[in-house]
Amino acid sequence: MSLLPTPDLFDLSIDTLIIGAGACGLTAALAAHEAGQSVLVLERDPRPAGSTALSAGLIPAAGTPQQAKAGIIDDPARFVDDIQAKARGENDLAHVTTLATQAAPTIQWLTDTHGLPFTVVKDFDYPGHSRRRMHGLPSRAGSDLIDALRATAEAQGIDIIGNRHVTGLFAQGARVTGARAMRPDGEPEDIGCVRLILASNGFGGDPILVARYMPQIKEALWFGHDGNTGDAIRWGTALGAEAQHLGAFQGHGNVAHPHGILITWATMTEGGIQVNRHGQRFWDESQGYSEAARAVMAQPGGAAWAIFDMRVAAIARQFADFQQAEAQGAIKSTETLADLAQQLGLPAQILEDTVVACHAGPDPFGRDFSPLQPLAPPFCGVRVTGALFHTQGGLRVDDRARVLRADGTPLPNLYAGGGAAVGVSGRSDSGYLSGNGLLAAVVLGHLAGQDWPDAANPLN
Repeated sequence: MSLLPTPDLFDLSIDTLIIGAGACGLTAALAAHEAGQSVLVLERDPRPAGSTALSAGLIPAAGTPQQAKAGIIDDPARFVDDIQAKARGENDLAHVTTLATQAAPTIQWLTDTHGLPFTVVKDFDYPGHSRRRMHGLPSRAGSDLIDALRATAEAQGIDIIGNRHVTGLFAQGARVTGARAMRPDGEPEDIGCVRLILASNGFGGDPILVARYMPQIKEALWFGHDGNTGDAIRWGTALGAEAQHLGAFQGHGNVAHPHGILITWATMTEGGIQVNRHGQRFWDESQGYSEAARAVMAQPGGAAWAIFDMRVAAIARQFADFQQAEAQGAIKSTETLADLAQQLGLPAQILEDTVVACHAGPDPFGRDFSPLQPLAPPFCGVRVTGALFHTQGGLRVDDRARVLRADGTPLPNLYAGGGAAVGVSGRSDSGYLSGNGLLAAVVLGHLAGQDWPDAANPLN
């Protein structure tokens, strides 16, 4: 991706130009419009979707009215501790504090000002979260979240233009002056701006970069958006920005195969297990779904089988993805484990012994099954594989979502959020706490949208 010299005349000019119409870009657009800025959002695809649409659309936040209504006592400090514990303290504490502190106000703003009906998931726990703080729309579908944000932005007259692939930025020194977007007919469109918000995602769609920075996951199914090719990071670093934690990513070890449908991790946290083709467990499933991708990919054929029961399925059914998996026949259900093993192609006696052993004594992998109900008929199972969802490394930003140089000074008028910015998952996959991706998307989008470049910033 290139940096281009500023032309004498742009085709059009705008206050705030946003690249990417995912959750980050649309949240930023709403905030910038509310602040009185003229806003234009450029989207590579015909319509907004991206990584948000592929997710469950859940955003973690601590101390919200939704939690209070559900009787959940929580606060940002506890949220900070949970994030840092999962990432083994590898994150910048100031960055974590910004995201954890601003999450609840962002959810409240989207609910009260823009009418998005967020509710808190209150019937199961996510690994690493000490409180139930995952907020989503009633369908628990990321596609509905992106559609709601798009409809809200369009209702306010915000311009969102699809089929515009940004191929380069115009700059004078470190100051961005605009962007070049390619129209569907192949002609360039040069757009000037006072400031630019990078809201495109990370680089999981570039296999060369994945192999360089995350070789342990390079063979996994790519479950993100193909447009996540690292453009934002290349532009930012070309302008002098610092990129951090490029080896961090969010994986998932519970994607139905070959259907390609996400199976909620509630199937594990509520008592389910994963077994390999030999019918044997191979790790502690309570650790989290991100690190599960590596664990599953290490099994013969890169395959595993999620085993649970109808009680767990009833909890998982609140997610549209799980309903879709059932409708497509990915999930098998039988009255006995022997019949389930036959349908899944697993050794029956070994599978039965594996399930019984979960509650028969200390677990060799260290999982504590004592608080969980033993699996009971009818039993359910689905073949799954490991997947890469999105990268968590990116451009370093401050508490206003301004992109920073290595010395901590901000670039004059460049902002980043979502996958374009560094997340709070530490340096690898195991530091990913559920919802970290959308946390960085909506909070940094909100902060970036509200801000405005400092007039004192020199042209440099």
